[in-house]
Amino acid sequence: MTERKPPGVPFESWVDKQIHDAQGRGEFEQLPGAGQPLPPGTDTTYDELWWVKRKMAREGLALLPPALALRKEAEDALAAAYAAPSERIARKIITDVNVKIRDMMFKPPPGPPLGKKPYDVEEVVREWRERRENGAAGTDGV
Repeated sequence: MTERKPPGVPFESWVDKQIHDAQGRGEFEQLPGAGQPLPPGTDTTYDELWWVKRKMAREGLALLPPALALRKEAEDALAAAYAAPSERIARKIITDVNVKIRDMMFKPPPGPPLGKKPYDVEEVVREWRERRENGAAGTDGV
């Protein structure tokens, strides 16, 4: 499609003519995927970055910068610790995420600051015990 749109011709009419001419030449007959259903997830609203997101998912890449991803992971870990079935598991969850937080605090990656400090394991376990005693485990959305 190297020809230019003639002056005075509406753009839509010119594009329609280009498509019609290509159909007449059979240029759409052997396209890959012709006659097959659209892949799952294509029935949603249009997203300009759909192909970027699909590529990142295929490559196993995160959409968030490392600091924001760790912030989310830390919040999820705290919620998981509060819902843990035992004190030992709650301690392990918090200890593991604290290692990651400390690593990022001392070796910050590019991007926004983490904005998190390691959790106080004893404080989380104390809160975990209180929630168990009050029967509130998992009922407050955490």
